Amino acid sequence: MIELIPAIDIIDGQCVRLTKGDYNQKTVYHNRPADVAAEFEKLGFKRLHVVDLDGAKSKHIVNKEALQDITTETQLTVDFGGGIKTDDDIEKAFRHGASMVTVGSIAVTNPELFISWLEKYGAERMILGADVRNGMISINGWKEDSAEPLLPFLKRYIDAGVKYVLCTEISKDGTLQGPAIDLYRQIMETYPQLHLIASGGVSSLDDIKALDAAGIPAVVFGKAIYEGRIDMKELMAYHNASAQ
Repeated sequence: MIELIPAIDIIDGQCVRLTKGDYNQKTVYHNRPADVAAEFEKLGFKRLHVVDLDGAKSKHIVNKEALQDITTETQLTVDFGGGIKTDDDIEKAFRHGASMVTVGSIAVTNPELFISWLEKYGAERMILGADVRNGMISINGWKEDSAEPLLPFLKRYIDAGVKYVLCTEISKDGTLQGPAIDLYRQIMETYPQLHLIASGGVSSLDDIKALDAAGIPAVVFGKAIYEGRIDMKELMAYHNASAQ
């Protein structure tokens, strides 16, 4: 049974979605992310993926108050990413209520720091962010492409103890054109021990069913919810039936 994780992306304290990570292609869906999170909780979701897009761009956490509102006003298990570059940033994320953090850029630019966090906080609280464009890892809010090919990048950190990986195919993100199922299947075939979280392109319940059928452990999705492409009652009915 695939784990369902709705997403809230935040710019200027508002719930937004971008297309392919382009800050110039922004749609604002709600002025208060905590209210959106509360609605997800009412629907029966247990997890939430929160991204501080201002933080990702600025290279330090910006929307900590929005995170704290979400974690104070709901019982959701929140994983938080965007702008986590220093010890102070990661401590700030946990202090403001995050249960887990998603870290990507630092794993590329400062592997020793990432591994120190993995050792300090434990694999259950650390999600390796693997944002992919043309087969290479992208960093800093998808503004820069690294020289790191995806699969060797994953292997290095799996060997270091990583259990959770959030993989976003950037060309799919926010497009509602379907997820990169072949990519996720390749990752799972290569590293079956991973708890892989697929992200990007989900446009319908059928997309989620296809990821589930492919054996992908978890999926993050956002724009399909905000655009009304997925009927929440149908989604939760499918999920509940799969759990039995």
